[in-house]
Amino acid sequence: MLHAFPELIKKDLLNRAAQLSVAQLCDGMKELNIPNYGCICAEINAINPAMKMVGTAATVETENGDNFPIHIATYAIPCDGYVMVIDGKSYPHKSYIGDLIMGAAQAAGYAGIVIDGYSRDRQGTIELEFPVYSRGLHPAGPIKNNPGEINTTIQCGGVTVNPGDLVVGDYDGVCVVPKERIEEVLLKAEAKKDYEDKRESAIAIYKAAKLKSEPLPELAPDWVLKLL
Repeated sequence: MLHAFPELIKKDLLNRAAQLSVAQLCDGMKELNIPNYGCICAEINAINPAMKMVGTAATVETENGDNFPIHIATYAIPCDGYVMVIDGKSYPHKSYIGDLIMGAAQAAGYAGIVIDGYSRDRQGTIELEFPVYSRGLHPAGPIKNNPGEINTTIQCGGVTVNPGDLVVGDYDGVCVVPKERIEEVLLKAEAKKDYEDKRESAIAIYKAAKLKSEPLPELAPDWVLKLL
C-alpha cells in the first residue's frame, strides 16, 4: 500500500551531513545514547564504495524476493532527494534489484538505495554511479506479486527507519538519523570531526619532527594521558 512521501529534510542540514562520515555520525548518535546508534548492520555494504549518499528516507517493506513494491515506490516519487530504504527481510534466495530498476530509481530522482536483501548486476551498478547498499549479490531474479507497504515504519539491518529520517552512506556503511534528532546529532558529529582533524594535524607534526630528528611533541591525546 502506498502512503504519502515524507517532507524532505532541509538542504542546510543535508549539506552539513554531507561533510561528515558515517562513522562520525554513528559516534554522535552513540554519545546521545540513540538505540543501535542508528548504524545499519555491517552485512549491508556498498556495491561501489566510491559513492556517497545523503538524503531523506522513503521506506519500502516487502519479502520473499518480491520487488513489485520497489517499482511502485520508484515511479511514485514526487521530487528528487529521497533515499529508498527497503526492508526485504534479509531474503537470501533472490535479488530484489538489478541495474534496470536502479537506473529507473536514479532517473526518477532517488539519491540511493539501501536494501536488507540482495542485489545483482554489480558492473551495471558501478557504471550507473548510483549509491546502492545491499547484503551482497545474487543472480536469481525477483518475483512481482504483492504491493507491500511504502512509507511506513520499517526495520532495515537492525535499525528502525521512519519515513523522513536522515540516511547517509559511504565506504563504511549506512547510518539512519531519527528525523527529530538530526540537529543534535550533527552538532555531536561535527565536534567529533573537529577532534579528528586536530588529531590528524598532531600526528602529521609528530611524523615531521621524527623525520627531521627534532624533539618529539606529545603524540598521545589528552584523554589517554588523563587515564594513565
